[in-house]
Amino acid sequence: MIELPVIPSERKKRPDWLRVKLPAGPEFRKVRQLVDNYKLHTICESGSCPNMGECWGAGTATFMILGNVCTRSCSFCAVATGRPNEYDADEPRRVAEAIKLMQVKHAVITSVNRDELKDRGAEIWYQTVVQVKQNTPETTIETLIPDVKNNWDALTRMIEGGQEVVSHNMETVERLYRSVRPQAKYARSLEQIRRTKNYGQRTKSGIMLGLGETRDEVHKAMDDLAENGLDILTLGQYLQPTKMHHEVIEWITPDMFDQYREEGLKRGLKYVESGPLVRSSYHAERHVNVPI
Repeated sequence: MIELPVIPSERKKRPDWLRVKLPAGPEFRKVRQLVDNYKLHTICESGSCPNMGECWGAGTATFMILGNVCTRSCSFCAVATGRPNEYDADEPRRVAEAIKLMQVKHAVITSVNRDELKDRGAEIWYQTVVQVKQNTPETTIETLIPDVKNNWDALTRMIEGGQEVVSHNMETVERLYRSVRPQAKYARSLEQIRRTKNYGQRTKSGIMLGLGETRDEVHKAMDDLAENGLDILTLGQYLQPTKMHHEVIEWITPDMFDQYREEGLKRGLKYVESGPLVRSSYHAERHVNVPI
């Protein structure tokens, strides 16, 4: 199989198809004010998401619970790494109130890794989903949960609150885990997805492209995910947050993203969102209706 040419990021500027508009507009300002007033964290800001203007402009956001300092040191991620010192038991209430004020129809909730906590933050996860549902029963929820490091009791607590979609990102292909996700394990993430599916949940995951993976490796990851019960897959272009993070090895063209989408559907995945600017929560409201 012929592979795409490797284009080091330092030798070529970001292509035109990756250009995005700066966040602006009254709805964007309204969401920012609510997030600030309620002292909430969003992965939109912490993760430097290129779709923040589009999503916030539509009055939606992805909330990040359990603080904004992560115990992991993944080479792709812009979230701060360290030992968190905050554990706010009131956070579920504030998230639920903000979602109600924002009139969010579909909320995505994610978190940093909290490996130092015995329950990995599972109770905060559970209470957040439950309180959102109590405040706004019509709001559908996707939870993008971290690696629980084989704490399957914690996983069960995280996913039993009543959310419609449970997501856990693989992030990359198996060969690149050591350099991209050094504190994670490919097989363990697959098992987490399989256990989530066995619980009866609608399952979702995401992979970044352009980190040096080959087409065959992406296809293999698709096969592995389908075999472990994945329903929904998102594929997007990796963008280097700073010079200290993993380099962009390759710019994937829109046509190639279309080809990956077709391959994923052929390999048994029910829904594939694939494009240069696609991120885990991009068009997430569409994924609620994917049949289990």
